[in-house]
Amino acid sequence: MRQRRQKPQTEEHKRIKKADVILISAFLIAGLAGLFWLSAGREDGRMVRVTVDGKEAGTYPLSRDDTIRIEGVGGSNTLVIRDGQAAMEEADCPDRICVEHAPVDSVGETIVCLPHRVVVEVLSEEGGNEEGQTPEFDGVAR
Repeated sequence: MRQRRQKPQTEEHKRIKKADVILISAFLIAGLAGLFWLSAGREDGRMVRVTVDGKEAGTYPLSRDDTIRIEGVGGSNTLVIRDGQAAMEEADCPDRICVEHAPVDSVGETIVCLPHRVVVEVLSEEGGNEEGQTPEFDGVAR
């Protein structure tokens, strides 16, 4: 039976292995940095502002679970804050589009109930939208 002779590893083979390890490490570091950057954007200082017919009805932190009953124009809505997200759970309006809306959790996202003239908006801890300003409305849809 013949034994196979192993080829001795040359310096080039060792460099390739070191380069592979360096490349993989760089990808891992970049991936972890990206995850950190994404998670840093979801700060606990986010708030939900509720307005009814253009007047502020309340501001609530997204960091605390809560259920808020909102008396809108001609009806009521129930807003639920859970796990850092806000969702309209109930509404007695005819179309219930606000109830079908996905939960909001990012600054600038809104849920609107037009029949009751209710607007739920996610704000930063400073009380502004993405640009740091409070939006202004120039009309109401009927």
